[in-house]
Formats: sequence, structure tokens, C-alpha cells
Amino acid sequence: MDRVLDAIRARRSVRAFRNVAIPEDALQRILEAGRIAPSARNIQEWRFIVVRDPETRRRLVPACANQTFVAEAPVVIAGCATVTDYVMRCGQPAYAIDLAIAIDHMTIQAAAEGIGTCWIGAFYEDKVREVLGVPEGIRVVQLLCLGVPEEPLDPDLPKKRKALSEIVVEDRWA
Repeated sequence: MDRVLDAIRARRSVRAFRNVAIPEDALQRILEAGRIAPSARNIQEWRFIVVRDPETRRRLVPACANQTFVAEAPVVIAGCATVTDYVMRCGQPAYAIDLAIAIDHMTIQAAAEGIGTCWIGAFYEDKVREVLGVPEGIRVVQLLCLGVPEEPLDPDLPKKRKALSEIVVEDRWA
């Protein structure tokens, strides 16, 4: 299972993409990784809008706090939720967690494919809805930019992360 950890270690937020298309078979595997993600009560409330059209991606830039690399990524995936009223017993709304899991599955598969990703949370949902024609009652939860990175993904590139000893406790909060 080192391949999974290698993909996770290689994944980073990529904001500089080569001007080449993502191979269709790789994109399909990335989407499949999202499709098979778990969801609360197996609702699978997600819908993914795959945006390849350059003009549409350009129109997303102002909706994404003017992050210009959104237009430069060959693909942007909008993760949308069709069911937003289910709250899990723990008190958390399921749709945001479910979409986060699905998008994360996509980012890991993308890294395994050598495709760079950047998870976009800085966007104005109403503006994205307008650009993408998302109907009322559907939430745009996340956007994900994908493309061949300018710099290859490297699982050995160090990331600034806390040590396990700083974030893990045994049995009880201590």
C-alpha cells in the first residue's frame, strides 16, 4: 500500500499547469475515484460538473476571488450536492463531508496519475451557480482544478506538517 501513501505524499496544491489536455482515460479514473467514495446513508448526493470549455473557465475566475489559475487549469470540477437537508446523528450536515471525501478521493487518484490539483474553497457560490447554470436547491460545495503540473509531483518533497505526536492521543483527550 505504499503506492497510496506515495500518491498522498505527492499531492499538493498546484496553481501552475502546462497547456496540455488531461488524458481522457486518466480523467475518467479520477471521476471514478469520486464516484466510489463513501457517503452517509449511501445517499451519493453528489453531481460533478466537468468544465473544460476555456471561456467558461475564464468566466469562473471572478467567481473564484480572481484566482487566474482557475482559467489556466484544463479542467475544473464543481462538486455539487443534490441533498442538503440530511444531518447525521453527530450533528454534522452530511453533504459537505460527503463531497469532501469524494473530492479528496479524486485528488489522490489524480496524484497517482501525475495530475496536479488545487482544491478551491475561495469562491462565491452564487456567482459559480450562475456561470455553471446550477439550479436552485443544489449547493456548489467545492471546486477542483486539474492539470498537468509545471513541476512534476514528487512524493519525496517535504510538506510542512505537524508530527503525529502533536496530533494523536490515545483513548482520551489528554
